Amino acid sequence: MITSVSGVLVSATPLTAVIETGGLGYEVNIPVTTAERLPAPGQPAKLHTLAVYREDSATLYGFATEEERNFFRLMVEKVTGVGPKMALSVMSKLSLATLRSAIAAGDVGLLAKCQGIGRKTAERLVMELRDKLHPSELGTSASIVDPSAPAPASDNRVNDAVLALTALGYKAADADKAVRQAWVALGSKASTEALIKKALG
Repeated sequence: MITSVSGVLVSATPLTAVIETGGLGYEVNIPVTTAERLPAPGQPAKLHTLAVYREDSATLYGFATEEERNFFRLMVEKVTGVGPKMALSVMSKLSLATLRSAIAAGDVGLLAKCQGIGRKTAERLVMELRDKLHPSELGTSASIVDPSAPAPASDNRVNDAVLALTALGYKAADADKAVRQAWVALGSKASTEALIKKALG
């Protein structure tokens, strides 16, 4: 089982990354939320991976943190009708923090807005994952793609900033995206207030 890939980032798109290590180049499928935190090509990078084997293929899926990788595995293994591509789509639309909040709150409407996810699948996500959101089920690693920009997957400042924007009338998905972009722009030491200001600006 390949659980992580570390090396030099050769190239990246919003949904794939190629990392070269030991003379081999690994193509890894990634969500947009991970692509946003990749370093520039030619820089060192690490992805936490899950290998999915089918009769006619072997595919690597990679994430910025172990938490995100483990949550992806939960969706694929525990939710009826959710395969790797659908799970990747969900994690491309919403950050882990927002996904957890939506599932815990039973926000089927928000989950259903993810591409390829209908209301019935969103309801299954809530029903089948709500009782599995204990931290021990998801891992606690803070390992990151880019050492200079820690991932905001479970940071309270990010959660608070997203809540503040939604209170101002932003849609949850838009607020989540704006705050993630602000985090990347400002770095890991940014305060909640700074994240809100940047997201609004």
